[in-house]
Amino acid sequence: MPLHFSRLLAVAFGLCLGTPPCLAEPPLPAAGSLEDKPDIDLYALMSGTCRTVKVDGREFPCKTVAFFHSEKGRAHFTVALDDPSDESHIIAFSGINGRRSIQNVYELPIDRMLLNSKHRPKVDGIPVPAAQISSGVCRQIGNFAMLKVSSVTCSAKDDSGRAYELQFVSDGTPIILRRVRQTMTNAEHNPYQ
Repeated sequence: MPLHFSRLLAVAFGLCLGTPPCLAEPPLPAAGSLEDKPDIDLYALMSGTCRTVKVDGREFPCKTVAFFHSEKGRAHFTVALDDPSDESHIIAFSGINGRRSIQNVYELPIDRMLLNSKHRPKVDGIPVPAAQISSGVCRQIGNFAMLKVSSVTCSAKDDSGRAYELQFVSDGTPIILRRVRQTMTNAEHNPYQ
C-alpha cells in the first residue's frame, strides 16, 4: 500500500476513532476511562471509480471510498476527495440503523454529514470532522461477506441546504474487509451477513 494511500486511510479511519460524531448520542467519557476507546468494529475499503462526488454543487474526483461500522450501529460511507488545495478534504455520509432491504442491497439512512479539511482542529495530529445535521440515504449494492460491492450511491442535504452526492462503481476487485474487534451485532442491522 503506497504511503500516501496509507495516510489517507489513517485520516479516514481517524474520523471514527472515538470522536463525538462517531459515537451514538452520549457524550464522550472522561479521558483515560475504560470507555475512552475507538468504537469502530470493522471497516471495508473499496476499489473503483467515483463517477460523481459533489459537495454543494462543486464536483471532485475521489481518492478512496471506505465503509466504517461502529459497535453502537453508526455507519459511515467515507470519501477522501482529490482536492489539490486540501489533502485532508474528506466527507462522510453517516447514519444509524442501516438495513439490508433485499439480498445484496444495504441501505443507510443519513442523519449527519461529517466534513473534514485542513482547517479543522486536530487531535493527535488528525483533523476532527465537523458534524452537520443532514437527511438522505446511501445504498450499497453487493455483499461484504462475499467481499463484493458493485456500487454505492449516496445523496444527502444538510440543515444549511448544502447538497452532497456520491456515485461509486467498483472495478471488480474484492473489497478489503477488516474486523477491528469482535462485537455482538444485532443481525437485523449487520450488513456483513
